[in-house]
Amino acid sequence: MINILWRNIKWRIQNPIAIIIPLLQPLIWLVLYSAVANQTLQDTGITNYTAFILPGIIILVTFGACCSSGMINFIMKSNGSFFRILIAPISRTSIVLGQILEAILISFIEVIILFLVSLFYSVTIASGTTGIAFMVLLIFITAFFMSSLAYTISLFLPNEVIYETIMTAIVLPIFFLSSALFPPENLSGGLAIAVTLNPFTHIINSLRSLIFEKSILLENILPVIGLFIILCCGSFALAIWKLKKETAN
Repeated sequence: MINILWRNIKWRIQNPIAIIIPLLQPLIWLVLYSAVANQTLQDTGITNYTAFILPGIIILVTFGACCSSGMINFIMKSNGSFFRILIAPISRTSIVLGQILEAILISFIEVIILFLVSLFYSVTIASGTTGIAFMVLLIFITAFFMSSLAYTISLFLPNEVIYETIMTAIVLPIFFLSSALFPPENLSGGLAIAVTLNPFTHIINSLRSLIFEKSILLENILPVIGLFIILCCGSFALAIWKLKKETAN
């Protein structure tokens, strides 16, 4: 597992664009979009739109890091190292965990950069140290789920072009059909239902509550953690199953 993790980290270091590109767009969203929205959405009651939008941008960064991690499979297949790893005496669980942990590590590096930038916009964590710990956990399980899902999808698809198309088709609707950019209270009809059913809406809302509120409402956060632990277990089991099928083939 550590060898797989280190191998992927070295690939990122040798290809820094794989870190820069997933981070660049969310930084633009955070800096430019929040600046515009701070002036145009003053009647919503949001005092600091940068703080409001930050949880959604964190999730978008996580999506980008985890999706780019799936690209590593295609690079490994093209140079033959993917198949050498499959015939090596390494457990399939270790292979998948190595890929997932690398994506989680990159996600946290990029999230830390976002937080450092947000400090210039007076963003603080009202819930304190305990709130930060919960935020770390929420981001971890989000990255774990997305990276294992992206890994699985990459195993099903024949090339990186189709993979990028599929991941874009998944990520953008999930992001926009959430509470990432605007308060969902005024939504109605089918749009409100779609936003409510989106599990990432609840992750974003939990992160947002930890940023804005001093008290931590465990009755709201713990069910979200439980839901994503289930999703993590399911996607991780699916990734291992698909990798084993690759070995059988």
